[in-house]
Amino acid sequence: MQQLLRGKSKSTITAQPLAPVSATTKTSRWTDRSYAVLFLGPSLLVLSVFVFWPMLKTIYLSFFLTDTYGRATVFTGISNYVGVLTDPAYLSSLGATLLYVLAVTGLTIGLGLVLAVTANQQLKGISFFKTLFSSTMGISVSVAAIFWLFAFNPSVGVFAQIAQALHLPEINWLADPHYALLAVIMTTVWMNLGFTFLILFGALQQVPSSLYEAADIAGVPGRTQLFKVTLPLISPTLFFVATVTLIDAFKSFGLIDLMTAGGPSNATNLLVYRVYQDAFLNGNVGQASTESVILTAIIAVITLIQFKLFGKRVTY
Repeated sequence: MQQLLRGKSKSTITAQPLAPVSATTKTSRWTDRSYAVLFLGPSLLVLSVFVFWPMLKTIYLSFFLTDTYGRATVFTGISNYVGVLTDPAYLSSLGATLLYVLAVTGLTIGLGLVLAVTANQQLKGISFFKTLFSSTMGISVSVAAIFWLFAFNPSVGVFAQIAQALHLPEINWLADPHYALLAVIMTTVWMNLGFTFLILFGALQQVPSSLYEAADIAGVPGRTQLFKVTLPLISPTLFFVATVTLIDAFKSFGLIDLMTAGGPSNATNLLVYRVYQDAFLNGNVGQASTESVILTAIIAVITLIQFKLFGKRVTY
């Protein structure tokens, strides 16, 4: 009897066939794919037309000589890259760009952190200063350029008036190659300060006050609290701000175009503005494409180094 039952159970277990996929399941899968295409299709189309295709076209043109209409004429291989990387004018622009990026990134984060820590204190009238610190976010590049052009004016500008009052030598900021880049750096930092302040201030608001109370009870000085409590807890935000500010500094164009147009003596002719000059003013699209690819590679390498060096120090 037991043998018969065992035989029945074996036959019952092994004889069950796989259930066929129902028509409802197939329809559901087809519907999911249709929705995916429907929602992703427009975005992919826009990205393909305005990002991927121009990027591939730029890489393609970087290996050619081009006519005045930007059409490829003669294949040159890597000659464009060799010519650009051995051009003293381009190397000078590269050095100015690196100096500009480091100064803008460091000053923006440093000043933004100081303002955010100050605004995070329970001081009388601090709300007014919070609004003042973040006010540059609502100012366009053109308005900022006009404002600072007046400020740097050697005759009626605020810096000229201060120099006259203190009997200091007057500086023609935007016409002197030694000071033009500094003037653009000051303007860029002022423009970026509002965004950086808001992001860092928001991060400081998320730090638990109980940690500071415990530190006060333990007699920990304020400076030690800043470096041992505050900065580690807002390190992800600091890392984000540093990355965004660095990339934006490499792409700076508007202020330079409106304030100095790359001058004087190419002192402010940064890499992005040089690409614009070669492509749209000189008609050398092949060389401009080469410079664009090199600039993209520089940004990618520096960002990767930033992630490798500082990403591990971020406390999540």
